[in-house]
Amino acid sequence: MPSPYDHIPEDVLKEAAADSAEKKASKTKKDSAKSSSGKGGSEKDSTKPNPALKSSRQRRIIKKRRAGVVLSREEVKEIKKGRRKLRREMRGRGIKSKREFELVAGSLGLYFDKNRGFLAWLLSHWLAALLALLLLLILILFIFAAVTQLRGHFTINLSDDMFREGFVLSDSVGFENPTVELFASPAENVPCVSIKIIPKDVDEIDGEHNEEYFAYTYYIRNEGKSTVDYVWELELNSESKDLSDAAWVMLFEDGKMRFYAEANKTTGEAEALPAKDDNSRGYLNLPIMELAPDSDQFEVVRTTEGGLTYYRVIPDEFKSKYIITDGEQESVAPGDVHKYTVVLWLEGDDVDANNTKIGGHLGTQMNFRLKAERKGDTSGGFRSRWEEFWENLRFWD
Repeated sequence: MPSPYDHIPEDVLKEAAADSAEKKASKTKKDSAKSSSGKGGSEKDSTKPNPALKSSRQRRIIKKRRAGVVLSREEVKEIKKGRRKLRREMRGRGIKSKREFELVAGSLGLYFDKNRGFLAWLLSHWLAALLALLLLLILILFIFAAVTQLRGHFTINLSDDMFREGFVLSDSVGFENPTVELFASPAENVPCVSIKIIPKDVDEIDGEHNEEYFAYTYYIRNEGKSTVDYVWELELNSESKDLSDAAWVMLFEDGKMRFYAEANKTTGEAEALPAKDDNSRGYLNLPIMELAPDSDQFEVVRTTEGGLTYYRVIPDEFKSKYIITDGEQESVAPGDVHKYTVVLWLEGDDVDANNTKIGGHLGTQMNFRLKAERKGDTSGGFRSRWEEFWENLRFWD
């Protein structure tokens, strides 16, 4: 029988035969190299785990599996590559059904086990998830507390028990917007002024009324069903550059006025302007005196022959490093309303009001709680206890 290749030119057949011989020689050489490399312990080595394979194991939180077996990164890549190729081929044939694609891919082993989802992972790692959630909650509360401080340098808070008793706050006498917490914007870039510029109507303007000083008027009402006693504290909650040394504070409670200042740094006694050993000067006109003409905080320095009387002002000392003053209201019946006005200013005649205070800030808050209630349970519960803890750290000596 004639050869089927008789029609192929002789030179082409020779070239093909040479190529075939060269390929066979190359294959024989490779097989020989593999055989020699496996001598002397290939059996032993085959039982050892492959380091490359081990390092290729996935380190993801949610691992890819097929038939319950965790796949390596290389296996995942190969399966994804195969799925992409299969999808292109099926679309090229006009098959676009996702269901048909998955059936064919499954028959070829190009599939992953269905992921149980993030919720399933949380259930299987509940302790880690719980700890992460608690940390996130603490972070959110801390951020909220910080934002609260930035929103206003004066805050008014009701305790949890006062809230449950039905007490509400308002910065208007009509209680159009009752709340359990009030925020006041800070007075910025205020100059040093004198107590004599504080007007006598400072207690008659609702809400914020800042000028060359800070002033805020608000109300508290018992909307509950019980008659109770409550206590309050006016506190320093933040400060820079020792600004409290130069700050004076005036508080009205139902129209009754007192004012406060840090003790004299030299004598350690209550501040006085002019100083008690200086009778050469005094305040001649003090509008604020008209609200409390018989107050022990106004002392006569001298009276001239012409009938002019000069006065000395003597503020009460701050109660402590962080408490300006405190007080209480007894037998507050349902429907009772009490009014408060807080005024802060930098007293220019105070020797501590100097250039070192420029750029400083002062934050205050007024907290209300039932008389029988433990201190620290101000509105917001955990948030306020966190603020108290943070302040203790910040002021720790």
